[in-house]
Amino acid sequence: MRVTFYTLGCKVNQNETGALAQLFEHSGYTVVPGGEPADVYVVNSCTVTNFGDQKSRKWLRRAKRENPGAVTVLTGCYPQAFPEEAAAIAEADVVTGSGSRRAILEDVRKVLDGEETRVVDIRPHHKGEQFEELPMDRFAEHTRAFVKVEDGCGRQCAYCVIPRARGPVRSRSEESVLEELWRLAESGYKEVVLTAISLPSYGTDTGTSLVELVETAAEVPGIERIRLGSLDPDMLHEEDIRRLAAVKKLCPQFHLSLQSGCSKTLRAMRRPYTADQFAAVAAQLREAFGEDELSLTTDVIVGFPGETEEDFADSMAFVLSQHFLKVHVFPYSRREGTPAYDFPGQLPESEKEARSRRMTAAVEAERARLAAAMAGRTASVLLETPLSANTFTGYTRQYLPVVVTAPGRQSGDIVTVTLGEWDGRRCRASV
Repeated sequence: MRVTFYTLGCKVNQNETGALAQLFEHSGYTVVPGGEPADVYVVNSCTVTNFGDQKSRKWLRRAKRENPGAVTVLTGCYPQAFPEEAAAIAEADVVTGSGSRRAILEDVRKVLDGEETRVVDIRPHHKGEQFEELPMDRFAEHTRAFVKVEDGCGRQCAYCVIPRARGPVRSRSEESVLEELWRLAESGYKEVVLTAISLPSYGTDTGTSLVELVETAAEVPGIERIRLGSLDPDMLHEEDIRRLAAVKKLCPQFHLSLQSGCSKTLRAMRRPYTADQFAAVAAQLREAFGEDELSLTTDVIVGFPGETEEDFADSMAFVLSQHFLKVHVFPYSRREGTPAYDFPGQLPESEKEARSRRMTAAVEAERARLAAAMAGRTASVLLETPLSANTFTGYTRQYLPVVVTAPGRQSGDIVTVTLGEWDGRRCRASV
């Protein structure tokens, strides 16, 4: 039996697709890339925007049209958040949610064996639910391992449907995380990224904390670099920052989720901090890790309901004042099932797109300025994708993308380089 996967959304979704692939392999399936004929087609959906739902439905329709005898599976956040809508998609033979992933194998078997013509198996999240352990021993990138340590979110941001899709906070046991880190180190991985739906929430349900996990993870031999996923600034406290700065294996790059640089818009979004409070946390990080060592990245939404031109200008000015190395800019996407869907002051799509282009141009210019200022510095780089026998792409500890000529080296090696000019995408670097 052959199975293929189509993944939408975040690194957590990609991690979970990898785990699903291993579950199918352990049951005798052969995982094939997209475009090749298969017996089972699985889409791991994202429902952050309506566009994600549309992509899932389109992929399922095409899979069923081109392979009418195959079993098609819709899983992930979309059916979990909107179970009735997802269950009505006729092109999906199996519909499951974001919980009980292991049950997918049994659901697929029932359809393959003719025991059932169709299975809808969406299990509601509930209070007291435990973190679901899934196998994850190898990764598509081959050089950097993503380790999921938490699921669920307790926030109620006005634009976000994720708490509905992912349920309450569930932390993975520290013992389980460490066992995986040991396996990864033995397999040759030198860098790990701790990922989650709400990473700073790790341990709030089990009596530990993200900081304790990082400190313990740093003791695993062979793991040389630890990187953190997205963090909410209000959940990162001064004592946490001090302890994190003492962990030498921790990469001094923090993705602080901003969403807007305008405090008025942040209140409308129901984010529990102001722009000034965000700036205070950023300043604490710079002081603890060193101005020249630290890099910050973030996400920004433009065109939120009620955002005036003045609000947008305030957001732009704040974002530029923080000197982010990378900013992901998103035009606000109106999402059914969220409070913001019905907010007054919805902006035209053309205006949201225009603001997105303006913000993107400004932050990319700042990114180029920061990268150019690093020329001549030495940096540690994890070699990743080979471009030729001797040339690789890679990232510094600050998550600056580089291209390096490194004769005699291979993907997964960590080398010391001198940074050169910025070509618009990467820094040229030499060993």
